[in-house]
Parts: sequence; C-alpha cells; structure tokens
Amino acid sequence: KFNRTAWRRHLLAVSMALFCLLHNPMDVHARPANMSSLKDKNSPTSKEENEILPPDHLNGMKLEMDGHINKGFHQEVFLGKEMEEFEEDSEPRRNRNKLIDIFRKVDFNKDKSVSAKEMQRWIVEKTEEHFQEAVRENKMSFHAVDPDGDGHVTWDEYRVKFLASKGFNKKEMADKIKNSEELKVDEETQEVLESLKDRWFQADNPPADQLLNEEEFLSFLHPEHSKGMLKYMVKEIVRDLDQDSDKKLTLSEFISLPMGTVENQQAQDIDDDWVRERKKEFEEVIDGNHDGIVTMEELQEYMDPMNEYNALNEAKQMIAVADENQNHNLELEEILKYSEYFTGSKLMDYARNVHEEF
Repeated sequence: KFNRTAWRRHLLAVSMALFCLLHNPMDVHARPANMSSLKDKNSPTSKEENEILPPDHLNGMKLEMDGHINKGFHQEVFLGKEMEEFEEDSEPRRNRNKLIDIFRKVDFNKDKSVSAKEMQRWIVEKTEEHFQEAVRENKMSFHAVDPDGDGHVTWDEYRVKFLASKGFNKKEMADKIKNSEELKVDEETQEVLESLKDRWFQADNPPADQLLNEEEFLSFLHPEHSKGMLKYMVKEIVRDLDQDSDKKLTLSEFISLPMGTVENQQAQDIDDDWVRERKKEFEEVIDGNHDGIVTMEELQEYMDPMNEYNALNEAKQMIAVADENQNHNLELEEILKYSEYFTGSKLMDYARNVHEEF
C-alpha cells in the first residue's frame, strides 16, 4: 500500500539530509524524518504550536511518535532532568565532574561499581523525572487551550486554537466551526486534523463527553501517561508501517519506510545507517521471542517506559556497551570512557586521572 504520510516524511528527510550535507559535509549521522528536530524552538509560532500539539519526541520513550528510533533514549534515561546540563559545547572538565557525581548516585551500595539492578533502579527514577516534567508542561499547555479556565476543552475549541497556530484566521475559523460550515484548509492540515481528532476522542475517558480535562489532555499530548493511549500510539505506529495489514510487523516492514533515490553517496549512507540501526533494534530488542514477527503486544511492552522488566533489560544493554572488563558491572573509568553514549559528551581525555580524584 502507498503510505502518503511516510512518503512525505521521507521526501522531507532527503531534502534535509542534502541541506545538511551542503552546509556541514561532515555531519552524516542525521536520520530520516525526525519531524520534531525541524522546528525552530525560538520562533513564536513554533512555540505556540508546541504548546498544543502532541510532540513527536517523548523523553524516555524508545520510539518517536512517527515510529522512528529515539537515538537519545540512553542519554534520557541515564540523565533524566539533568540532560540539558550536558550540552555539546559545555566545558569538558565541568561535564566530567557531573558525570562522576552521577556515578556516585547510581552506585547505591557505594562499592565503586554499578550493577544491573542499580542501573535499573536509576533508569526507573530518571524516567519518572521525565513523567513529572511532562505533567508540569501540561499544566501550561492546558491553560493555553483553556483560557476561560473552566477546566474543560472541547474539540472545537482545540481545533480553533490549532488552526490559528497554523496561520488561519482565528475568528473566521471559529465562526465557520460554530455554523458547521466547511473549513477550506490544505490537504496536509486536514490530514493532521483527522489524526488529532482520532487521538482526541481516544483520550476522552469514560464517560465520553467530548471534553478533555487536564488529566485527559495530558494523555492526549503524552500517551506514555496512559495505558490506553500507549496502546493507541502503538496501533498508529503499526498502521503506518504494516504493509500487508495483518496488524503485525516483519523485519522488512520495520525497516522499509519509502526510501528515495539519492545520488549523493553520503546521503545514501544516512539511509543505510538508519536501516542497520532499525534492523538491530528489531532483532535484538523488540522481537522478544525472536520469531521474526513483532505483534502489537510486543511493541507495546517494548514502548512502555515504566515497565521495570524493560528497565532491567535496558540496564544490562547499557552496561554491555561499556563493560570492557566483562564483569557485568560498570566502573567509573568505563562510564567516563564511553561518556558520549551516556551523556552525549566526549570526556576520554579526562578519564586518565580518575583514581586520584575518586
């Protein structure tokens, strides 16, 4: 079947890849179709849209809303709310000291070694921090769509706010909706509206009153906060990728979002790396029983950020990446050496004298 949304994503991704290559030829680690990364966070319009639109990227979730692998997942569940402190241009010595401090906190029994159980405990704690941050942000977002403060928002009220954020005349749209007139919007906006409407009614907990309160609006923006909405998110991802409509994913389906023909070899390498990453994730993590098929249940279990069994598996995987002495634990030297994996910052030059300072 032809997936128009996925095709648009890929065309946009190819354009952005070529743009990046022209402006920064060395940066070949981008990925296709990361829609959330294309927004200008400093633009007033983007800020307004971000307040009311479900974000593509959710901290602490293994997949983006559009089904792409969250490449920052390990850093998010290791750093929690401290993520912003590890900026790429931060002073390396300062970041090293922060990482040492984090290691001491993860090392719960203070034996100067981090076990899988200790890392699991830490991952659950950091994921909870992301949950709490989402709740705080939701309060502001809900206020933006509920200016009269009555504690409820109708679909029509939200629709007007959304269309206004996209540049449509707010009063004109409100009048048309009130009078049940046809909204003359472009095809892409209409597709987004239909998708949002489905999501809106899924977030409307029983008894269904077509109104969302603050808690329901949180589920609308952040499906990870609701088992029902997490299931809906999984269903949407499967629908986008499932080519034979059997409500399951094969490896070929998981890695085969439409790939365009790109003459530039570096841009093609971006696609190739992306496919390799998805293949590895599918075979080693998502497909729990290794039968070559991922069911909705398997994908939902994989996506559940508060599943402690998942957190333990993630802890073991994170340890395996840096466990050079193969003792199934992590020492400080190992975390510092592999700091880019855990924090996004390279600190290898500062790992040599760690014993003296620790």
